[in-house]
Amino acid sequence: MKKAAVVLAAGKGTRMKSELPKVLHPIKEKPMIQYVVETLQKLHFDKIIVVIGYKGELVKEALTDYPVEFVWQHEQNGTGHAVMMAKDALAGFDGNTLIALGDVPFLSAGTIQRLVDILEKSDAKASCLSAIVDNPNKYGRVIRDGDSDYMKEIVEDADATDEQKQINEINTGTFCFDNKILFDSLGEIDTDNAQGELYLTDCVKVMFDNKMPVTLVVAEDPDEGEGINDVEQLRKMTEKFKDRL
Repeated sequence: MKKAAVVLAAGKGTRMKSELPKVLHPIKEKPMIQYVVETLQKLHFDKIIVVIGYKGELVKEALTDYPVEFVWQHEQNGTGHAVMMAKDALAGFDGNTLIALGDVPFLSAGTIQRLVDILEKSDAKASCLSAIVDNPNKYGRVIRDGDSDYMKEIVEDADATDEQKQINEINTGTFCFDNKILFDSLGEIDTDNAQGELYLTDCVKVMFDNKMPVTLVVAEDPDEGEGINDVEQLRKMTEKFKDRL
């Protein structure tokens, strides 16, 4: 089956305290987004689309030597809105589409392959990479359908009840969708949430309500799915993964 990837890389990353786009902050002198794209290249995606926004020309320059396409998100209005920017580029694409984050540079090819494989081999219409963590604060919580490996929804931290905040299984932001169902579901989400944004994660609830299963893949190493949000986090994560690098 054909597969495409959409890499979200439009944000500034204000907590990095720099005018440089977040995804261009270096790890061992190489922009973190290059690690993401190189990992995807190992898996031979038919198409890799990078969503750019803040100082996007710099991101394009950093990826000049990589076989990727670019689409613009001129106004940042959430992850769902960012993925919508790739709709025209994926029009008529018959296959599965991976959503990856440009600030999650340590996600391995093996983990991505597990996410793709389970979607292709199960009755699911999407798969989500989750992680079990000790401190789930600020992350979206995974709400399972009973004791199964299927999801009912993902609730963002700002929208979670006190009971939901006790859940320590979180969304890493990495998904794989049937391409057509992805964009059909995006057409049904809205901004009725604490951030007033279009959340990609709301597609899970749309799909559940429409009886289209979304399955879970739990990361063997939770650090793989962790995003880089500030300079100190970048330093710590680089140290953890220095042998791989």
